[in-house]
Amino acid sequence: MKNQISETAVRGSGTEVPQATPEELELLHRYWNAANYLTVAQIYLQENPLLREPLAAAHIKPRLLGHWGTSPGLSLVYAHLNRLIRCTDAEVLFVAGPGHGGPAVIANVYLEGTYSEIYPNVSPDKAGLRRLIRQFSTPGGIPSHVGPPTPGSIHEGGELGYALAHATGAAMDNPGLIVACVIGDGEAETGPLAASWKAPAFLNPARDGAVLPILHLNGHKISGPTVLGRQSDAQVSALLTAQGWDPVVVSGRDPLTVHAAFADALGQAHDRIRNLQKRGRGNGMSGPAPWPAIILRTPKGWTGPASVDGVPVEGTFRAHQVPLAQVRENPLHLAQLEAWLRSYKPETLFDDEGRLAPELSALAPRRDRRMGASPSAGGTSGVAPLNLAPLENYALEVGVRASTRHETTRPLGEMLRDIYTDTETDPRFRLFCPDETNSNRLGAVFEVTDRCLLEEADDGGDHIAPDGRVMEVLSEHLCQGWLEGYVLTGRYGLFATYEAFAMVSASMTIQHAKWLQHARELPWRRPVPSLNILLTST
Repeated sequence: MKNQISETAVRGSGTEVPQATPEELELLHRYWNAANYLTVAQIYLQENPLLREPLAAAHIKPRLLGHWGTSPGLSLVYAHLNRLIRCTDAEVLFVAGPGHGGPAVIANVYLEGTYSEIYPNVSPDKAGLRRLIRQFSTPGGIPSHVGPPTPGSIHEGGELGYALAHATGAAMDNPGLIVACVIGDGEAETGPLAASWKAPAFLNPARDGAVLPILHLNGHKISGPTVLGRQSDAQVSALLTAQGWDPVVVSGRDPLTVHAAFADALGQAHDRIRNLQKRGRGNGMSGPAPWPAIILRTPKGWTGPASVDGVPVEGTFRAHQVPLAQVRENPLHLAQLEAWLRSYKPETLFDDEGRLAPELSALAPRRDRRMGASPSAGGTSGVAPLNLAPLENYALEVGVRASTRHETTRPLGEMLRDIYTDTETDPRFRLFCPDETNSNRLGAVFEVTDRCLLEEADDGGDHIAPDGRVMEVLSEHLCQGWLEGYVLTGRYGLFATYEAFAMVSASMTIQHAKWLQHARELPWRRPVPSLNILLTST
């Protein structure tokens, strides 16, 4: 089964990203300051959102909850992806893996305008800014992590280990999409994420979208160091290279230097993605593509307090959550928070009415090119149903009672085979299975498609091809994670596994059910296809 996609299927596919000018970098820096300011304001403030009067203890929330440490890195990536989209008209889906970077993502979705469109009471003015900061991590408000209420999200912040699997599933059969996946170095220590690096063996540039991993190394978890954060650039690059990626390292403490380097790295990554897709869609693929990846090293809690009460904070695990924890009680902490907030110069970012400065507002993409408004992330477009043949087509002739022997899943394999055939010209179905398709008696699918693998095949392989659409990998985490990303972006699939092994990914099933539960409460989120799991060998 072939899935031919013309190069014109990707908007902006031939557009190279120009080098950022000093003027652009200065504007990006100010936009980043605005996102950082709103992030800190969400964690701490309940009044005085624009800091137009001296900060007082009464302006501070009575209970401080949130995560600052990862947020500056997330905002840096988001701001630069905005520039990439404006330069290329690419469709980009943003997946935030670092657990609780919610205030940063919410700040950026608010700055681009999507948040106010979906939640009109959080308007792009002074009154809306007040509601934005008051609702964060507050009873009756919004959670501190990225979740279903966050526009543009298909991934629950804090699902440690699943970000890259979700991103990979979202890119499958989605040829125009680039999934930018930020991976925290704490998350990178988990088993599911370690397995997820194998995506280049399964993503085919000839028919799939692209995943751009951005491994954000700030060196620390909640209370200790991270493994990859302490390894050298050469070691981390070798790890990614061995898995089929082509990484580049961006690191530094000086913001403008990092802005310039990251803009170059992101532009080059986009150009390499489009070249790989152009080559694959013109000549097909006979081996894995060296997809680009970015290793980003910046301090944890970047631009926050360097120290608190004489103890180092920026660049340490102490920046992970709330760096200044006694602001209402301690006048020195209150003064330090005010200096921190004013360091972003909010008077140059927002006017007296609380609206973002026009030159900064112009940096956001337009309409559905904004990442918070991505059609792939549960926006307004509907999901076309599958055309399923009548179940009677797969019924067994039983005959005389107790005289017929038949394995129950073989008819299901025939049904799945027919779904593959019916979706050949509109690929939106895949079977995910940990090397058990035949043993689960679903082998009829191999009459019309193959197992997907872009690595070099040996002569003893059976039904293995780069354009196969049966996804076999010996990891329940990957099978379920890929399927979750696939269905959350509007396609259909089935995960078949032995009952005993399904417990490996059972927590993912629970988390997905929680996502669906909360998504149903949001009228702006479209229904998504069901997550189908077949338990065998019961």
